Amino acid sequence: MSVVTHAVRETNRSARMKRTVIRTLEYLALFLACFIALLPIWSSFTTSFKGAEEYATTNAMTLPRNWFNFGNYAQVWTQGDMLRAFLTSASVVIVVVTVSVMMGSMLAYVLNRFRFPGNGLIRNLFMIATLIPGIAMQVTTYQIMKDLGFLNSIVGYMILMSGTDVISIYIFLQYFENLDGALDESAVLEGCTYFGVFFKILLPLTKPAIITVAVLKGVGVYNEYYSANLYLQSNSWRTISTALYSFSGPFKSSYNIICAGVLLTLIPSLVIFLVFQKQVYAGLASGSVKG
Repeated sequence: MSVVTHAVRETNRSARMKRTVIRTLEYLALFLACFIALLPIWSSFTTSFKGAEEYATTNAMTLPRNWFNFGNYAQVWTQGDMLRAFLTSASVVIVVVTVSVMMGSMLAYVLNRFRFPGNGLIRNLFMIATLIPGIAMQVTTYQIMKDLGFLNSIVGYMILMSGTDVISIYIFLQYFENLDGALDESAVLEGCTYFGVFFKILLPLTKPAIITVAVLKGVGVYNEYYSANLYLQSNSWRTISTALYSFSGPFKSSYNIICAGVLLTLIPSLVIFLVFQKQVYAGLASGSVKG
């Protein structure tokens, strides 16, 4: 009996030791990931308080001599016309997110609730579209934008960015698959139209998916630089990303001022994510499980 007890104790001790090692490795991996993610932010934070001379004579990780040197923030706000850039980016984000959410939810509703020839083909085409690099289509896209007169047009840029992401469609598809079709049938029997079923019954039930898509799409559009620099070359329609580019040139770049601008642009997206992070995680998680 004592031999069996001793063997059980050794097994339990080995299992506890194994769990301890695994948990330690998990914490080390988590710490390393956090360190890699936060290092650039910390570097930008310390650099934003340095003057031009101090930045040129110290490395990026050296602490600033004066933590109350807000001259870079004032310069990037005034010289970069950040208020107008914030308003332009906010307008673009609001319009693009609204259009993208409506387009993505409607497409998912049609693909999920209606069976018609070509339904599977359309889904496969959306999947194939994700395999094509976006840069490979820029020549054609630029020509179309030019022919439509959308160059240096904020409306044309909004239309271009309103293209629904495939990930948005699939998030809504997963949500609609989790909603019982009896809701639609009972509403139709009561005389409700398909538009009424969508707007009055199904769309309100997909609130977590709407928040998830809105945050992901909004942050992507807010941080977008390539298309904004290509199609909005006029100073009247500079976004946040293109406004920061004004401090960079072929001969000299004011990285201490750019770091101050980066931190200013980080605040809105960080606040929005912190406010809606539970809904984002819930939307991604519950949309992947069928109940």
